[in-house]
Amino acid sequence: MKSSNESKLVDHLFRHQYGKMVAILSKIFGLSNLELIEDAVQDTFLKAALRWRNELPDNPEAWLTQAAKHRTIDLLRQVNATNDRHLSFNQASIDEEINDYFLDHEVADSQLRMIFVACHPSFSQEEQIAFALKAISGFSMKEIAAALLQKEETIKKRLVRARKKIKDLEITLSSPDPNQIRVRISRVLHIIYLIFNEGFHSTKADELISKDLCGEAIRLCKLLLRKEKFRTGGTYALFALMCFHSSRLESKISNSEIIDLKHQDRSKWYLPLIVLGNDALRKSIEFEDRSIYHLEAAIASEHVRAVQFENTNWLRILDYYDEMYQMIPSDHILLSKATIFLQLEKLAEAKNELNRIKPESLIQREYLFHGCYAEYFEKLGELGRAMEQIDLAIAKCSNQLEKNYLLKKKKLLDAG
Repeated sequence: MKSSNESKLVDHLFRHQYGKMVAILSKIFGLSNLELIEDAVQDTFLKAALRWRNELPDNPEAWLTQAAKHRTIDLLRQVNATNDRHLSFNQASIDEEINDYFLDHEVADSQLRMIFVACHPSFSQEEQIAFALKAISGFSMKEIAAALLQKEETIKKRLVRARKKIKDLEITLSSPDPNQIRVRISRVLHIIYLIFNEGFHSTKADELISKDLCGEAIRLCKLLLRKEKFRTGGTYALFALMCFHSSRLESKISNSEIIDLKHQDRSKWYLPLIVLGNDALRKSIEFEDRSIYHLEAAIASEHVRAVQFENTNWLRILDYYDEMYQMIPSDHILLSKATIFLQLEKLAEAKNELNRIKPESLIQREYLFHGCYAEYFEKLGELGRAMEQIDLAIAKCSNQLEKNYLLKKKKLLDAG
C-alpha cells in the first residue's frame, strides 16, 4: 500500500504528464480529436495507477513518457482503422517520429500553443480557466471545481462548451499571428494570473492543490519567457509577482490556522524565489509596456524586502495603489488602501476609502470589507461596533479556515 507521500507524488506526476501528453497528442492528431485524446491519456494513467498500486517504478516520469509513446502508436492505428485506410506501419519509422514529438523543446512548443488555444477570444473567461486547468495543467474535474469554488457539473459544462467551440470554429494548435501576439499575450497573462491567485488565496486543507496551482502558473509563465517573441515587461512582472508571493507560501498556514502577514515567520520565506523575483522585476522595466503586474510586483517586493512587519514602507505601497487605481479603478484597490491607512493610523482617510466601496462588488471577498471596518472601529475604541462588523464578516465568509481566523479575532476583541 502506498504511503500518503507516495500517493501525492503519483498525483503530482500524473497531473504534469497529463498536460504534456494532451499537448503532444493534439499536435499529432489535431484539436478536433481532443475528447478522444483526453480519454486515451486518462486510460493510460488509470492503467499506470493500477500497476503502481504496490510499487513505484524506479523512474516514474520516464515510465509515463514511455507509456505515452505506446499509447500514441495505438491511437495512430485506431485513427487509421476508423478512416479505413489500412496502411502498413513501419514500426521503426513510427517509433523514431514519435520520439521526435517527445523531445523537450517539442513538448514545450506544443504546450505553449495550447496556452494560446486556452486563451482564444471565443472562450469566456470561465471557459478559459477551466480549459487551461484541464488540458494544460491536468487537473481533474473535482480539483478544478474545488479550486474555483464551483460544482463539478458547472465545470463539465464549461469544458463541453470549449470543446464544441474548438470544433465549430476549427481552432487549431498554432501560435498566434505576429500582429496578434500582443493582444493574445495579455489574455494569456490574465489567465495565468487568475490560476495563480486561485492557488495563493486558497486556504483549503489540501495543500497539494493550492501549491500545485501556484507552481503550474509559474511554470506556464516560464514557458512564455523562454521564447523571445513572448517576452514583455508584463510577462516578467507577473513572473516576479508570483515568485514573491510563492516565497511566503510555507508561512501562510500553520497547524491548520491562517497566519496573517504581520505574524508570519519571515525566516520561512524562501530566499531563492525572492532573488528570482527581484531579477525578473528589474528585467520588466527594460520594456516599454507598464502593466498592473508591475505595480502588484512592486508592492509584493516591498513586503518581502521588509525585515519586520514594522519596517514595511506603507507610504510607498500607498503610492503604488494610487497608480493602480488610476490604471484600473476597483473596490478591491480601495479596500487595500483603507487597510494601509489603518496601518498608518490615518483613521479618517481609511473611513473615506471604506465609504467609497460597494461591499457586494467584492463578491466572495466581501467579508474582508467588514473585517477592515471592524479594525477601524477597534482603533476608534468602539468595541461594540467592531464586534458587529466581525459578526458580519464571519457570516459572509464561506471558507472554514478564514472563518476560524475571524472567530479568533472576535475572541480577542471580546477579551479586549
